[in-house]
Amino acid sequence: MEKETGILKKAEEFLQIFKKGEEFTKDLIKENERLRFRTAQLEEVIRNTGNEEKIQLYEERLKILDREINSLTERYRKVEEENKDFASKYLEVETENNNLANLYVASYQLHSTLDFNEVLRIVMEIIINLIGAERFTIFLMDEKTNELVPVAAEGLSLGELPKMKLGEGTIGGVAKEGVSYFAENPGENPDIAKPFVCIPLKIKEHVIGVISIYSLFTQKKAFSNIDYELFGLLAGHAATAIFSSKLYTQSERKLTTIQSFLDLLKEKPKR
Repeated sequence: MEKETGILKKAEEFLQIFKKGEEFTKDLIKENERLRFRTAQLEEVIRNTGNEEKIQLYEERLKILDREINSLTERYRKVEEENKDFASKYLEVETENNNLANLYVASYQLHSTLDFNEVLRIVMEIIINLIGAERFTIFLMDEKTNELVPVAAEGLSLGELPKMKLGEGTIGGVAKEGVSYFAENPGENPDIAKPFVCIPLKIKEHVIGVISIYSLFTQKKAFSNIDYELFGLLAGHAATAIFSSKLYTQSERKLTTIQSFLDLLKEKPKR
């Protein structure tokens, strides 16, 4: 809601700048008409006067024209500054619109399915395409062992990734405290236990997993405001989607097992 209010405010500022430009154009037209009328008056007077008087009138006319030119130049400079401000605000509004669209699409996709593997795939696509991460891992908490188990990875071999103990190292610490971690000097880190970004997957205050990022694509130099909002989205929405899909998948398996058992009971014994 706050973001939408901010965009509306910028849109209003955009319209105000546009109206100023329109008013300035009208003023220029009026000023031009007044200048032409004054020049015509002077020319009429010049035609009906002597040489000395003509010189004085010409000088007066030049002074008037100089003043008009200086005034128009100053006003033109102000309009140029307003145009730059207008272009900057327009770009901000455009960027905010794109960011909101990305956030909406990401949120919609996360809740579009209850298939666990599909949810993981969508989370990975968001991290790759919207955040620009090249190497990362998704860990989920095993409540029985208090360990973080790697369930998905990009740029890394999932089978070679170790489990992480709750409370140990950067990843375990983020899982225990439920607070995101951002390294002071982001950069590629070959140590799996030390990501430069670590985001807890939380449902209210309960952490169900962690996203650890180790490197970004070369074209991605730094995180923007939208990236941090996406991290927030992942921390909440992705956690809910993963948890719901996991429960649903487990329920489906149990239902299938029970149904198979019931089918066996229904079979008539052979004679």
